[in-house]
Amino acid sequence: MYTAKKEFKKRQIVNYIALFIACAAAALGLFWLVFILADVVRHGMASLSPELFLNEAVPPGMGGGGLKHAFIGQLLITLVALIIGIPLGVLGGTYLAEYGRNSALGRFISTLSDIMISVPSIVIGTFVYAVFVKPIGHFSGYAGALALAIIMVPVVLRTTEEMILLVPWELREAAFALGAPYYKVILQVVYRGAATGIFTGVLLAIARIAGETAPLLFTSFNNMFLTTNMNESMPSLTVTIYQYAMGPYDDWHTMAWGASFIITMFILVVTVMGRLIIHWKYKN
Repeated sequence: MYTAKKEFKKRQIVNYIALFIACAAAALGLFWLVFILADVVRHGMASLSPELFLNEAVPPGMGGGGLKHAFIGQLLITLVALIIGIPLGVLGGTYLAEYGRNSALGRFISTLSDIMISVPSIVIGTFVYAVFVKPIGHFSGYAGALALAIIMVPVVLRTTEEMILLVPWELREAAFALGAPYYKVILQVVYRGAATGIFTGVLLAIARIAGETAPLLFTSFNNMFLTTNMNESMPSLTVTIYQYAMGPYDDWHTMAWGASFIITMFILVVTVMGRLIIHWKYKN
């Protein structure tokens, strides 16, 4: 009896120590997250102005200017990446959930997508540089969009697969009983049931690629001019932030802070929106 009570007390002490260490680690990580966000908000809010969005870049050393070219370039590259990545991710997830559940190819694609999610983005950038940029002979917005799409596809694919698997099989059987072919069951029954989850996966994928810099350095590169030609070097907000932050001019630093605030708030809002949609849809 005494030994059992002593053992129980020992386990309680070990449990309290482990709980304290875990809470301390979480508090430390949260502190640095809040510290970084507060610093970005403090400097970024002070750097916001209409000129940041409406003016184009000026030659280095001259005052004024803005990041209109970078905002438009980032928007175009991201838009093309979405056009490439969303259909591939949704179709791949549909194949894994509906056709490749027990196949060796399905398991291979599923494992490969898990690996791709954790691959550093700079590796994807160098891969696209080797297979797309170098053979063509020049940087381009299309190459940047392709790199972002490759990053995006595994996120959308895995989310689509998981959301489709949550749709009860009985709904499919009911549609089959009415004579519906399999593709119509997927389009009109399965996708409708999983639409919210798939949309959430797309939002999370957008948040994943919105702040990427490394792959764009090897693909779309950057320039200081406004262009909508995706077949040439294109400016992007993330690469411009990097270059301006490393530059020697105070105006550049100010604009880098403002752009950092915009892109951080965008990623934060999209991520929180995705989590809220998941909570709202699947809280029960």
